[in-house]
Amino acid sequence: MRKALRWLLALTVLIGTLTTAGAATAAEPGATDIKDRLLSIPGMSLIEEKPYPGYRYFVLNYTQPVDHRHPSAGTFQQRITVLHKDVSRPTVFYTGGYNVSTNPSRREPTQIVDGNQVSMEYRYFTPSRPSPADWSKLDIWQAASDQHRIFTALKPIYTKNWIATGGSKGGMTATYFERFYPRDMDGVVAYVAPNDVVNDQDAAYDRFFATVGTEECRDRLNAVQREALVRRAALEEKYAAYAAENGYTFTTIGSLDRAYEAVVLDYVWGFWQYSLLSDCETIPANAATATDDEIWTSVDTISGFSAYTDQGLEQYTPYYYQAGTQLGAPTIHFPHIEKQYIRYGYQPPRNFVPRSIPMKFQPWVMRDVDGWVRHNARHMLFVYGQNDPWGAERFRIDKGARDSYVFTAPGLNHGANVAGLVADQKALATARILDWAGLPAATASAAKPLAKFDSKLDVRDVEREPALRP
Repeated sequence: MRKALRWLLALTVLIGTLTTAGAATAAEPGATDIKDRLLSIPGMSLIEEKPYPGYRYFVLNYTQPVDHRHPSAGTFQQRITVLHKDVSRPTVFYTGGYNVSTNPSRREPTQIVDGNQVSMEYRYFTPSRPSPADWSKLDIWQAASDQHRIFTALKPIYTKNWIATGGSKGGMTATYFERFYPRDMDGVVAYVAPNDVVNDQDAAYDRFFATVGTEECRDRLNAVQREALVRRAALEEKYAAYAAENGYTFTTIGSLDRAYEAVVLDYVWGFWQYSLLSDCETIPANAATATDDEIWTSVDTISGFSAYTDQGLEQYTPYYYQAGTQLGAPTIHFPHIEKQYIRYGYQPPRNFVPRSIPMKFQPWVMRDVDGWVRHNARHMLFVYGQNDPWGAERFRIDKGARDSYVFTAPGLNHGANVAGLVADQKALATARILDWAGLPAATASAAKPLAKFDSKLDVRDVEREPALRP
């Protein structure tokens, strides 16, 4: 009986999806302008259109079910953006896994294929949050189903090939989308995507921090981190004044002391996530003789003392909820710091989510995705940075995977991309992306992006999330 009910629910979702797609298709003959065609999709509404040379750029809301298994149980408005080039071009489906930017930008695969780009805000990141919020409906299958439904609605307009992409949590999102809806995309390009298969086995991170960069750089960073804990009393006074000045509170994490240690313990991780080896010159050379202000400034610049305040945590509650229920979160050790200076260690995601939101970890979820990628990946490219901590636990491919690759950009951090790969891997990756997009590439060695570089659309810093958020 239960099995029959599950099939009936799945059929209901499928019928609803097909009805939406059919309505969009039926509306096409009378709609010629791209805005009219987009707005002819049931549930699609315009927030604003922003001009950009060579493109049409739309910020939109799309009506989604809170629960794709029970579409009648309520809806919410999910923000998406469309960077429209031409319906004759391929389309890149991008998500960062967090909020969506409402300013025009172009991700690397979009530049490579010279195509359209659809970007999705991840469910439960405001304003794309149901009200009231049933947090049990924030999981990777529901989010993948959001993408599937958007793709189904837009495919009758953008009929050429589609490629999913994203960086960090967005790379994870693109991978999960492929796992649950493997027939939707023609290819996947996942950047710096962590893969925490077994949540309580994190020795790979300890090995990473023991060898990353140079010994001199590691020693500088470790010394500053230790010194910030040695001088805890004096620097916490500074922290208290800083919090009072900015109206920061610490209800969720529990105390200023807990927040202070969390920021300090993020310091080394945050450096390697966002900085390059050459940036070690900005780290105090002798932590023992550095002033309190120098220690404070270095930690604040890299980790951010606002990160674990209530105000800093609030925006990222959906991420920490997912980390504590499905994604997993790293735990590392600090052999260079004496035990008496560490009171809490790396705190679990539960400490960063209000207690009013229930959480229970599901250890089988990441194992399922990992096994599927290893043996079923098709047209998937994973790009990692050599010096990025999140790459210590990464996706891998095995027997059964087809036309799929895992590449590492030497010396790069959490901003690693195809352009940063060694020459032969860069050419191969570019050629495969073009092929997956349905575009010709003369030879792999000659493959290059089809769109000219645009200093506004294509230049961005590493996506700055506080450390310990992918």
